[in-house]
Amino acid sequence: MAALTATSSQATELRDPHLNFLPRTAEERARIDAVTATPDDFSVPQRFEELSAGAATVRARTDADAFSQPSANLSFEQELDFKVGNGFFKKIWVSSPSSTLASDGLGPLYNARSCQRCHIKDGRGHTPNGPDDNAVSMFLRVSVPGKPEGAPAEIEDYIATLPDPSYGTQLQDFALAGHPAEYRLDITYEEVPVALSDGETASLRRPSYKAADLGYGPLHPDAMLSPRVAPQMIGLGLLESIPVEDLLAKADPDDEDGDGISGRPNIVWSTEFGEPMMGRFGHKAGMPTVMEQSAAAFAGDIGISSPLYPAPYGDCTELQANCIDAPHGDNDARGFEIDAIGMDLVAFYSRNLGVPARRDTDDPEVLRGKEVFLASGCASCHTPAYVTHRMPDRPEQSFQLIWPYTDLLLHDMGEGLADNRPEARATGREWRTPPLWGIGLTQRVSGHTQFLHDGRARSLLEAILWHGGEAQAARDTVVSMPKADRDALIRFLGSL
Repeated sequence: MAALTATSSQATELRDPHLNFLPRTAEERARIDAVTATPDDFSVPQRFEELSAGAATVRARTDADAFSQPSANLSFEQELDFKVGNGFFKKIWVSSPSSTLASDGLGPLYNARSCQRCHIKDGRGHTPNGPDDNAVSMFLRVSVPGKPEGAPAEIEDYIATLPDPSYGTQLQDFALAGHPAEYRLDITYEEVPVALSDGETASLRRPSYKAADLGYGPLHPDAMLSPRVAPQMIGLGLLESIPVEDLLAKADPDDEDGDGISGRPNIVWSTEFGEPMMGRFGHKAGMPTVMEQSAAAFAGDIGISSPLYPAPYGDCTELQANCIDAPHGDNDARGFEIDAIGMDLVAFYSRNLGVPARRDTDDPEVLRGKEVFLASGCASCHTPAYVTHRMPDRPEQSFQLIWPYTDLLLHDMGEGLADNRPEARATGREWRTPPLWGIGLTQRVSGHTQFLHDGRARSLLEAILWHGGEAQAARDTVVSMPKADRDALIRFLGSL
């Protein structure tokens, strides 16, 4: 375990998600520092840069299955586990009681009937495409101010919130027969023009969200809503394998170096391990491990119980008595609607979705775009490279040089992106730096180019222009730079 402080004033020991790793030697540390150092020559790619996930990197396919391949370094036996886990990931759950006992337990309230329905082709979700399109792969989280029983006293600066008394922690827009759905997601947009250098202009769409057609009465008057689009799934096991000390080394909550960037870790309570851990997953880094993220999604999105989230009625509240009393899929044979073996397989699948190789790393415009990316300060949050732990029992993620372009820390992104809903230690203006690997394949996999936590950005340039707060200086640099450099930056991002 790495004994590290979460903030300058909090002496909290934060463990890594995986304990079976070997300490690094001084020689290994020197090698790692050298291979992850910022380059000073932009006429050629860095060594191994095309291998986004090290030996786990997969070929960049030209079809929509580019994010659905097993990591390249899995054994034959592991590929079988991957495929079985994929079966659970794609499984269509049905209501109880049902003759298909291995697949019943859906809902009664839910956002989707399978993991795959939100993470289509293991890629990004999308906003509703017009009034006739539903909000599958997008939903609203909800909470109200207040301190719940059992709030973790061990976590300093924890911002306690409570579920909405009628609707729980997220709003479900589907329901089984006989149960009203909780709401319908209503989104409107306002176009906001942005002037760029060299006579260019862009337009941003500013969203407004409404929980319409509420099925269980009004929301709490202080309800805080936050839209979330399902993120891409690639490389999660490698993100989980980055040493916590390497991530915390990048935290600067008091901006002691004066660069305007004050990233800090989200410290969350781990249901899996029963202690505080660093959050790595989710738009606000609210989950510490792949297993916990997966189990929480089964519970909240599909209404499926598991050993970590045993309630068979998912996110139903005490005021939704018919939901709690409805038939469920727990039984004496397997215990939970998805048991520990099933969860292990889903987590294995989620950890080992391969990251596609970089494209065009030696293209002069891509190299120039990389130089612009670094010079503009983008890498202050989107840290390019790490080396994962050396783990004897997880060779597929062990000691890999990876290029995820994230620090997994929280950053104040300004009022424009604020959802004004806290999560653990994350304030209503803070978001986790999302990984950028694979971002250039979004159109190929997902059929769209919608980015940010709520899909408001319709292009990579729009996503950049929404940056504020700690990223305001970098954003303004992009606005004022010559068009050729801005084009090169977008070309570089498209190569990731």
